[in-house]
Amino acid sequence: MVDYVSTVNPDFSLIAPELVLLIAASIIMVFIPWRKMATFAPAIALLGVVVAFAYAIGQWGHQSSGFAGMVTCDNFGVIFKWIFLTATGLSILLIGQYMKSRGIDRPEYFVLLTISALGMMAMANTTDLVVMFIGLEVMSVPLYVMAAFNRRSLESNEAGIKYFLMGAFATAFLLMGIAFIYGAAGTTNLRQVVTDFNYIAAGRGMYLYAGVALIMIGFGFKVGAVPFHSWIPDVYHGAPTPVTAFFSVAPKAAAVAVLLRIFLYGFADITMVSHSFWVLAVLTMTVGNVLALRQNNVKRMLAYSSIAHAGYILVALTVGTDAAISAAIFYVIAYTFFNLGAFAIVALLETRMGAESEFEELAGLSKSAPYLALLLAVFMFALSGFPPTVGFFGKFYIFRAAIESNFVSLAVIGVLNSFVSVYYYLRVVKTCYFDEAEKPQKAVFVPATVGLALVVTTVATLGFGLFPQQLLQFTKQAIFAFL
Repeated sequence: MVDYVSTVNPDFSLIAPELVLLIAASIIMVFIPWRKMATFAPAIALLGVVVAFAYAIGQWGHQSSGFAGMVTCDNFGVIFKWIFLTATGLSILLIGQYMKSRGIDRPEYFVLLTISALGMMAMANTTDLVVMFIGLEVMSVPLYVMAAFNRRSLESNEAGIKYFLMGAFATAFLLMGIAFIYGAAGTTNLRQVVTDFNYIAAGRGMYLYAGVALIMIGFGFKVGAVPFHSWIPDVYHGAPTPVTAFFSVAPKAAAVAVLLRIFLYGFADITMVSHSFWVLAVLTMTVGNVLALRQNNVKRMLAYSSIAHAGYILVALTVGTDAAISAAIFYVIAYTFFNLGAFAIVALLETRMGAESEFEELAGLSKSAPYLALLLAVFMFALSGFPPTVGFFGKFYIFRAAIESNFVSLAVIGVLNSFVSVYYYLRVVKTCYFDEAEKPQKAVFVPATVGLALVVTTVATLGFGLFPQQLLQFTKQAIFAFL
């Protein structure tokens, strides 16, 4: 067992990646009034992400805590920092051409993006419920603005309003849950709650269980679990596509990190937690996949698909073993790459005049842009869970962990849902390769930055699929000293 040193004196090395992002965002804000200098905003943001990633790499293997126990530095938090920074960096690469085509290429976007990533890292870097809440708000407020970033679009404005209202609703549940737990335990630090759990449950169990239920509801909204999912399709469809790409992976990963911290470390002994996650997992997988079957818009299909993928991750939370936690982290990493890759191609297609990411607009893509059609097929196969993509091993490790822990029925439901998803993912491939376009399709221009993002996501999707054990070893090390 690793000894954790908790000090009142601030140790800023524990939050070095967060400070780097804060500095990058501050520099961009200083440059905004000068138009020529503001053109460097993407480069500054990307440089900040790279430097923050370097600091996060240096934190691997160094287990400690500081700021009076409010900040925790462990491998679990570090690997999620890598996920957030990777998603942020790839999202920066996707921005340029799409935003210019919509007339919304403004430097403020990169401030919002980096500040949101900072909030996510704060959420993963603590075992204190109040700090998690602060990190959640720092993450969420920029996301509301990013959803409505295309001010000339009614759909984008609608997405921002819906996201804000539903986010505020979820926040109220979460904050009330934290208040109940504080009332029961007299602390918001999960370590202290774990230490005194039996005493708290015996004396103030009603408040404790009410707090746990409210927190589960609050983060159910954030992760997109059914029945808290209704905001996702409209928000994903209305927001600018590069923004949707970021929404689909990074905030979801942050919510998963906090759910793992709270429920598999803090409240693992509460029987209702596993039963509740079982129900949520089944509903989320099934509803997400069934509703995705009916969609004729690729963005809305991917939105419902993201709900289904949240269900697969909830299977791991239901199981709750070390193998399941490791599999959940593996799946989040895998999903980050192939889902961002799929949205990158959708964003490219939307830069064509009049494109709105409808299925019929994919017709003939194999002839007008054969390389993009091939990459889109690879990402669809990964989302479906076909080997040798990393998507196959992500689902395999989760379902194997479920079977090993006697959650056989849950694993069977998950596999059946995966079979259902094959239909709508392969529908994309079929449209690209076998449907004829009704009118000649314009060529798709691929900027160098987007091309780089596609190379990274493709290599990761296939590379981790061919060598999954290397990635799995990292995820196992992430929970070795799991707090």
